[in-house]
Amino acid sequence: MSIAAALTPWSGRPRARRGVVAGVRTRTSARERRLARQVGLGAAGALAIALLLVWIRLQVVHTGYELSTARQLEHKLEQEQRELALEISTLTSPRRLEELARERLGMQPPAPGQIVSPP
Repeated sequence: MSIAAALTPWSGRPRARRGVVAGVRTRTSARERRLARQVGLGAAGALAIALLLVWIRLQVVHTGYELSTARQLEHKLEQEQRELALEISTLTSPRRLEELARERLGMQPPAPGQIVSPP
């Protein structure tokens, strides 16, 4: 027996080890580890779900922008199609073609003897 042990009166309680704070356990039980693992997995799952929801929202916004751009292009192309159809009808009108034939080509209506009907 050591001298310090011999000089210390017996108080009925066990002596505390050096470096150990009273009331603090150094080892965790299997139940506590399981609970900590479940809490960690739950937090990781919640974070994954939150990130998934943010990603989905970003995809919805991006698709909305693409849809808006496509609609604008559609309206622009429809307007251009209407303008081109009007231009075609103007350029191919019989009155305009007759004027061009008379002015630029010097053509005249055919004389009665120039018209030949196929047999």
